[in-house]
Amino acid sequence: MDLTDRVAVVTGGASGIGRKTAIRMAERGADVVIADVREEPRIPDSAGGAEDPRPTHEYIDDETDREGHFVECDVRERDDLRVAVEAAESLGGIDVMVNNAGVFRTIPFAEISEEEYDRMMEINAKGAFFGTQVAAEAMEEGAVVNLASIAALHGTGNHPVYSASKAAVQNLTKSMADALGPEIRVNCVLPGVIDTAMTREDVPTVGGQRAERYADEIPLARFGDPDDVADAICFLASDAASYVSGAGLPVDGGLSAV
Repeated sequence: MDLTDRVAVVTGGASGIGRKTAIRMAERGADVVIADVREEPRIPDSAGGAEDPRPTHEYIDDETDREGHFVECDVRERDDLRVAVEAAESLGGIDVMVNNAGVFRTIPFAEISEEEYDRMMEINAKGAFFGTQVAAEAMEEGAVVNLASIAALHGTGNHPVYSASKAAVQNLTKSMADALGPEIRVNCVLPGVIDTAMTREDVPTVGGQRAERYADEIPLARFGDPDDVADAICFLASDAASYVSGAGLPVDGGLSAV
């Protein structure tokens, strides 16, 4: 999964899966633009000070021999996405776009407001669409990796809009792979229950007393780590996946198979 001398943009790269992905890419040889609405990482209270508090781009600069660069970016705004891509071009030209930024909330169907519906669809689906469009304008060839979810594979009454937004991302991935090939490959990963700050806040079973019982429902009997997803993203971004496009890769411990 060599990414030597590639330049990547990772939206939502300040925390969670995006942070781990940006760091993994730098460790594999890429310069990385972290595009996020916040610079500081979102660290769960349960981490107890164990997680490094440095912003992702500073961590990359300090701990790898590659360059990290932060740009403030709201993926709902195409102009912000263009600024992120321009930052990558200043580092030598964009090779990889990772549309990772997303929001998740557990809200019963009857309680979802129009504002919440629009916010989730715009960040999760619109952000991936226009992130890819803007990146493709600047790419001669390269790879796009979108973040869907195993929630795209089934509906649920506790987060129906999230499920719909991620199903849109999965379908958009197939459409964009067709539209942008052969120069640009487009794939997505479908994470399961991944132990991040966002998940711990919005899925109490991950950080609460029912966590062990819930994890037992997963064939691999554990929650995923952001590193698990980051490694899958790096694979899809690398030449190791040179004949893979339009695919959705579950990273869920087997949860979608049961």
